[in-house]
Amino acid sequence: MNDMFENLPFRPADILLPQDCDLSLWSVVACDQYTSQPEYWQRVEEQVGKNPSALRLILPESCLEGPSVETDIMDINNTMSRYLREGRFQEYPSALIYVERVLSGGRTRRGLVGMVDLEQYSYEPGAATPVRATEGTVLDRIPPRVAVRKNAPIELPHVMLLVDDPEKGLIEPFSAQTGDMKLLYDFDLMERGGHVKGWLLTPEQREQVAREIQARKTRAGQERDGLVFVVGDGNHSLATAKECYERRKGLTNPGQWPGLPSRYALCELVNLHDEGLDFEPIHRVVFGVKPEELLDALMEYYPSAVRGGGEGHTLVFSVNRWSQGEVTVRNPSARLEVDTLQRFLDDYLANHPRAWVDYIHGGDEARALAEEREDAVAFLLPAMDKGELFPAVINYGALPRKTFSMGEAQDKRFYLEARRIRV
Repeated sequence: MNDMFENLPFRPADILLPQDCDLSLWSVVACDQYTSQPEYWQRVEEQVGKNPSALRLILPESCLEGPSVETDIMDINNTMSRYLREGRFQEYPSALIYVERVLSGGRTRRGLVGMVDLEQYSYEPGAATPVRATEGTVLDRIPPRVAVRKNAPIELPHVMLLVDDPEKGLIEPFSAQTGDMKLLYDFDLMERGGHVKGWLLTPEQREQVAREIQARKTRAGQERDGLVFVVGDGNHSLATAKECYERRKGLTNPGQWPGLPSRYALCELVNLHDEGLDFEPIHRVVFGVKPEELLDALMEYYPSAVRGGGEGHTLVFSVNRWSQGEVTVRNPSARLEVDTLQRFLDDYLANHPRAWVDYIHGGDEARALAEEREDAVAFLLPAMDKGELFPAVINYGALPRKTFSMGEAQDKRFYLEARRIRV
């Protein structure tokens, strides 16, 4: 480990990149996307065919509850081991990779691929660690993900950390320095994923990163309760990595903990203020309900609520093309509309086992789902201002789950890089 990164929460990693294969077929989108659209994953399956691919190293979340999940996990671990034996990867020791991702809409998002120190991260409420979750962790979502990771020899990241860097001094300067770097990859992503390029930072550039992060860590300790980075995407994946690391610690002499590969998790660091980074709302569609009964229950749950707009938290709903409206909760105790809605939904679903909710990224898609069925209600939420994120985490802790999405599904991180997590 490079001494200049000692005690820093983000640092270089021994990064594995696939070689001697078609990268456009290797790289697939994060496993937690398109969970309600199995046809997407079927198309990817057909495109990949028998070619080497990260598709063989991940388990789409839509399959986590499937009948063959244990066999699927075993196949994934075996494929990881086989790819390592076959020399499918080239390793870049102590590497940081500068990434430029041209998104589906044409804008560019910049990032740095390295690894986060899990000793400096926590998803627990009230945590004061340098790296924190932005989303309330649903504990029963962790065990099935642990089952995927616990025996895996390598990891593939879709976690994105965010840094609050309005001056753009950490990542953005490298856009003018690519001529000094080795180009590692440059290819189109499948399924409207855009284009991605990655360069290997030089030793001098790594030192530059270390200095910038150290300055931010020092300033964070002085000005904002020590918070340096937050988890933008992949909250539950990073929580899973933390859980696996804690289990490994329990089986290992404490003197060996600093050298455990599982102490770290590969991720991409992105500036919150990057022009290519948008915060999109995540809407709720409730199924298996009588719409008017659900809306009446909402009014009963919040006695201050009124139909229509007004002062407070206004919740926009759509039942079908002829039935749309608003419910306003006056004098809300929650800080965000999504929090007000989610509190009600959690209570309602607990008492109505036949009802369920799906989390939808696009407003049109949410409305369409409600229009297709007589037993559905779509709740359409406003977007969160990016500038509110760090203050909210500092002042209130993690936000309600599914508060925001960083762009549309096709713009999420694609799997490409890997790292060994078992000796």
